Amino acid sequence: MSKNEGKYNIKAASKMLGIQPGTLRAWERRYQMIAPVRNDSGHRLYTEEHIKILKWLIQKVNKGFTISQAVSLLENDHQALLEGNLSETVPDHDLSKELLEELLKALLEFDEGHAHEIMDKIFSLYSVEKVLIDILGTLLVKVGDLWENDEISSAHEHFASAFLRSRIGMILHGLPVNGFLPKTVSVCGPGEWHELGLLIYTLFVRRKGFETIYLGTSIADNDIHIVLKEINPKFLFLSCTLSVNLPKTLEMVDDLHRDYPELIIGLGGSAVDRMPEHKKTSYREFLIGNTMKEWEDWLKEHMNSKN
Repeated sequence: MSKNEGKYNIKAASKMLGIQPGTLRAWERRYQMIAPVRNDSGHRLYTEEHIKILKWLIQKVNKGFTISQAVSLLENDHQALLEGNLSETVPDHDLSKELLEELLKALLEFDEGHAHEIMDKIFSLYSVEKVLIDILGTLLVKVGDLWENDEISSAHEHFASAFLRSRIGMILHGLPVNGFLPKTVSVCGPGEWHELGLLIYTLFVRRKGFETIYLGTSIADNDIHIVLKEINPKFLFLSCTLSVNLPKTLEMVDDLHRDYPELIIGLGGSAVDRMPEHKKTSYREFLIGNTMKEWEDWLKEHMNSKN
C-alpha cells in the first residue's frame, strides 16, 4: 500500500496520536492542514503522510505552541516536513525567553501600555499552561529576587504585581466551572501579601474546572474558620513566600488539619520550597510542589484518596 493511500480510520488515527476524534475533526475544519480521503461509506481515511503531519503538530502543541502557531510553522515549508527536513528549514525557536525579558523591562519602566501589548502577544503564541509556568512563573521569581536583593524599589515590585494580578485575574474569572468537582479556597498564609504565586496555582486549579474561592493576601487569623464553615470546601490551598511567615503558616496547617480532618490542605510557595528536608518530610502530604507535573500528581492523588 502506498503511503499516499488512506490506511487509518479516525478511531485508529486518534489512538495513534493520543488526541480525541473531535479535536482532530475540529483541527481539520478550522485549519485545513490535511484532507483525509474518504472510503465508499464516506468515512475518513488517513495516510502515512497525514499521520506524520499530525504527529509533528502535536509535538509543537506539547512544547507550548498553540495549534494555530504550529500550523503557521507547518505552512512555511510543508514539503520539508514530508522529506524529514523541517527542523532544519524552520528553526524551532521559542521566543518566550525574549518576550519574558521584554515584559520585565516594560514593567520596570512602568510602561503599562507596552506591557499589555507584550502580554497580548504572549497569550496569542502560547498555551495558558506555558504562559503560567514558563513565562509568568519565571517572571515572578525574577521580580522577587530583584526586590529581595534591593535591585528594584518596592514601587517597581508593587507595579509589576498589580499588573500581573490584573491580567491573571481576567483569565481566572472567565473560566467555566464543573459543578461535579468540589469547591476550593486559596489564601496566603498569616502575614503574607505576596499572592501572585498563589494566583497562578489557583488559575491552574480553575483550568481543571474546580469552583475556586480566591481570597488572596493574608486574612485575619480567625476569619479562615468563618470561610471554611460557610463554604465547606474540599481543598484549602495556602501559600507562603517569605520565610519569616513560615512558622505561623505551618502552625495554621497543623491547627486546621486537626480541626477539619476531612479538609485537604495544599501548601506551596518559595518559603516552603526552601524548608530543610526534615521539615519537608514532616509536611510531605501537604506539599503541592512547584512544577505543573507535581501539581497534577498531587491533585490527582488527593482526589483519589478522599473521594
